[in-house]
Amino acid sequence: MVFQDKSLVCSDCGATFTFSAEEQQFFQTKGYTNEPKRCPECRQARRSSRGRGDSYQSRRQTFPAVCAECGKETEVPFEPREGRPVYCSECYSKIKTRGQD
Repeated sequence: MVFQDKSLVCSDCGATFTFSAEEQQFFQTKGYTNEPKRCPECRQARRSSRGRGDSYQSRRQTFPAVCAECGKETEVPFEPREGRPVYCSECYSKIKTRGQD
């Protein structure tokens, strides 16, 4: 399929922008079936306003804990409860693998 540059109108700001042949080919390889509705500037502004500028990992709250298996200090994405074991990621992977045998 041969792609040609297309002029589209941004649904947010009303500006005309070019949906290039290269972008169309990229959209096809990703399996996208719809053309973009926003110009590149409005797409970037929308991403920034939705908090996609930084990763989820850097924003989530973590809590300090001591691994019940190896005793190493670690951080977990939930508040540990009294009487419930907490594991570091290495020990958790080992325990999870053991449970699948």
